[in-house]
Amino acid sequence: MPGFTIDQERLQDKTKLFLRVNYTTSIISILFGLLCYFLLGITKVIPFALLGFGVLNLINLQYFKSHKKILPTFNFSSIIGLISSFIVTLYSGGIHSPFIFMIPLVAFGGFINSSRYGKIYLNVIIVLIILLFTQTIPELKITENFVPESSSAVFSLVAVLFSVFVLGNTFGKSLLKTYNALYTSKKVMANEIHEKENLLKEVHHRVKNNLQTVSSLLSLQSRNTESRPMKGLLKGTQNRVIAMAMVHEMLYMRKDISHIEYKSYVQELSEYLIRSIKGIDNNINLIIDIPDIKLGIDTAIPLGLLINESLTNALKYGIEGDEEGDINIKLQKDSEKENCYILEIGDNGIGFPETINYKNTKSLGLKLIHNLTRQLRGTIERDASKKGTNYIIKFQEIKQQLSPVV
Repeated sequence: MPGFTIDQERLQDKTKLFLRVNYTTSIISILFGLLCYFLLGITKVIPFALLGFGVLNLINLQYFKSHKKILPTFNFSSIIGLISSFIVTLYSGGIHSPFIFMIPLVAFGGFINSSRYGKIYLNVIIVLIILLFTQTIPELKITENFVPESSSAVFSLVAVLFSVFVLGNTFGKSLLKTYNALYTSKKVMANEIHEKENLLKEVHHRVKNNLQTVSSLLSLQSRNTESRPMKGLLKGTQNRVIAMAMVHEMLYMRKDISHIEYKSYVQELSEYLIRSIKGIDNNINLIIDIPDIKLGIDTAIPLGLLINESLTNALKYGIEGDEEGDINIKLQKDSEKENCYILEIGDNGIGFPETINYKNTKSLGLKLIHNLTRQLRGTIERDASKKGTNYIIKFQEIKQQLSPVV
């Protein structure tokens, strides 16, 4: 409904339900009172309580049209309804009266309006029912049954029908309508979510295809270039593009489109880089230690690029030629900080001097490793206790859009 919030629509629905219930109850109450007086021979208290409730409630509902305040209208209807129901029940058999079913309906109506008022009326009703029970004790009894024996069966029938009609025809229909509306809304939302997931999967699929196209163009350009340094530069760029494409491919292939299982991603990326740089027949021993960790795309891509640069440097410069070598990748959650991780990555190759760092080197890969660590809001340090080049990188899971790597 244009211009309406969900809370306003809910209040409007509750108001419609309240008015429908009370108009119906008032009219039936008046008819029941007339039936008792003229046809059932009940001339004391009971018909006047029924007629009084019906008339006062109709006046209350008409007055609501002028002030439009539902809360005082509801409370007044509930109070006079509770009083009249208690009086009719008290003088028509007490705890044994068939009209007693009308009393809990007041609490039921209170819960529909708000749980706070429902609890208040429920507590009051419990006290009233206990009072009705006291009338079964001869020493405490102060009332009598004004329903003649000859009319008791018809009175019981009409009282039960009154309760069933109010509960079933009014509350029941309204609650069923509310349930159907909620079910329809839930079904529509589920369909919309499914459509959005399919659309997002298609986006990942197309991004992956576009990145693969870029990778193919870089490969084609590399084959048409005679310069060896340029070939290396194009190949490195191609590997970075493929590292990003793999993330989108995994998000497209799996049910969870917001996170990827990082162990399988690292395994696939690492094996690709080893084949690409060292060939199919190589002497590289890949050791991956990653538990069941799932990362979002904003963390997965920069971390994937970081791993790509580290492995590329290790395969190109750390482990020379066809020599044997180990590549170690370990990723674990930081037990001291929430949403933080520790990546240990490196090789057992020849390494490089401690005097060389990302500030004084021309190596793009080394600069990217540090810049990507910064993008992940992390810290990086070399692990001098191990042979070769090894890093310990502590970073946070990123929950925002990627910023450019600079």
